[in-house]
Amino acid sequence: MSTVDVETTRPQHGRAEQTRAAILEATRRMFLERGYAGTTVNAITASCGISRAGFYTYFKDKREVFGLLGDRAYRDLRGVLASWDSFDGSDRVSDVRAFVRAYFGYLDRHGAFAMSATHSAPDDDEFRRGNTRMQTRLAWILGQAIGPPADHSPEVVGSAAFGLLDRSWYTVRTQTVAIDEAEMVEFLTGVIHGMGAGR
Repeated sequence: MSTVDVETTRPQHGRAEQTRAAILEATRRMFLERGYAGTTVNAITASCGISRAGFYTYFKDKREVFGLLGDRAYRDLRGVLASWDSFDGSDRVSDVRAFVRAYFGYLDRHGAFAMSATHSAPDDDEFRRGNTRMQTRLAWILGQAIGPPADHSPEVVGSAAFGLLDRSWYTVRTQTVAIDEAEMVEFLTGVIHGMGAGR
């Protein structure tokens, strides 16, 4: 992920801010529909109704946009994971339920990017190494919060929980078969609570 906060290095006034936001949204949507490799700057600019020069006024290339979208999603997810710290533990089931709801909210904001980034991202070693470190760290954080049993690592528990949560959110939001979100949240609460080490 990018270490430079490009949001503070670009103009943020009126029409410029709206154009920049439109580029980000169009790119996020296209990454989901076409993947990273299938998304071109020409397609992004056509979707936004701006010129290529307009795109390059705000971003160096599509990788910079991908990095910015990833940074936003990562920061937001770290905030959701930090919510575990505010739980007092007196009602662990309610705490897990609150986390599941917060994670669904995160996916409502970033799910299109998160799902597409998992399957289509910049194809270079530096990006893959950084992404692997980030995913491992996030899985460890979630696994620690859940409280893995002694025979499983926090990374395994966290990765399993993320997979379950991601697929469940996707099913609730996109399937033609009606899936009740409240029922799904209750089911996930029970499963994730059960993953904990006797908590």
